[in-house]
Amino acid sequence: MLGITFLGNRELELREFADPTPSPRDVVLEIKASGMCGTDLHAYRREFKGTEHFIAGHEPCGVVVALGEHVTESEAKVGDRVMVHHYDGCGNCRHCKSGWSQLCDEGPTVYGSGQGHGAHARYMAAAAHTLVPLPEDLSFMTGAAISCGTGTAYGALKRVGLEGDETLAVYGQGPVGLSTTQFGAEMGAHVIAIETSPERRELALEKGAHAVIDPTDVDPVEAIKELTHGEGAHKVVETAGVSQARTAAVKGTRKWGTCCFIAGGGELTFMVGPDLVFRQVTLVGHWTFSKNGQADCARFVSDRKIDVDSVFTHQFKLEQADEAYKLLDQQKTGKGVFLPS
Repeated sequence: MLGITFLGNRELELREFADPTPSPRDVVLEIKASGMCGTDLHAYRREFKGTEHFIAGHEPCGVVVALGEHVTESEAKVGDRVMVHHYDGCGNCRHCKSGWSQLCDEGPTVYGSGQGHGAHARYMAAAAHTLVPLPEDLSFMTGAAISCGTGTAYGALKRVGLEGDETLAVYGQGPVGLSTTQFGAEMGAHVIAIETSPERRELALEKGAHAVIDPTDVDPVEAIKELTHGEGAHKVVETAGVSQARTAAVKGTRKWGTCCFIAGGGELTFMVGPDLVFRQVTLVGHWTFSKNGQADCARFVSDRKIDVDSVFTHQFKLEQADEAYKLLDQQKTGKGVFLPS
């Protein structure tokens, strides 16, 4: 089968791999949708590092087509529609047992990250315990989104305890930020979207943002205060991963408010006293979601009939990988997805 591998320096390659066979505790999925994530750009852009490469793609969704000999019927059956919680841990530490395998005390394996083969291929092997059922009324594309970016947005909003009478500011309107805007609006919040790309600002309005701000045109902190009677946002989620956005996110949070960082890159500089402590601001970091949180997100989308598919602006075949990542690298579009089948 063909699989997409990142070579570094904005180069990638479609390589031939053997079709996977399941080890005793694994299953094999036929991938129906494999989402593209902003974190893919770290591997895509990094300097060249040797010749051993793994299949990319950490947003898998598909159908179970083969079972390892020790996989029980309660874990998986051939034909099951599933997502993958894309981390595999030891299974024994308190983090793994609570569904947070990415925090495994022994260190997790992250599918599609250079530690384990991912979903940018026709088939993928995954540990049976990482599977999360995909509700029948949700598309495979929606399942792929929930498997990382959209699920992360949902987890962040639950983490900050967003309430319907609050103002939510979302820095960055890439795939994760756009989902945060969409979910925040669905939860009843007044959403302010901050984004440099005009195309993405337009997408934010389509997903329910009540106001959009171009931080290259105005001071976003002052603009948010003007929209909130001088107080700032109750809850702020930062998805851009750049230092200017992070500093503004903290400063634009109102007294007693909560600011959440999702993006892993970038630095942060602010005055601890006047910007944080003396305003009683809570600052949290949030990394994706638990296995249970992924299932909760899927139920939320299903129950509310949320059109997550509309977050995808581009669909690709595996053979279009070069075109797809060149487009993602511009950071002007919504979400992209590979449909290998």
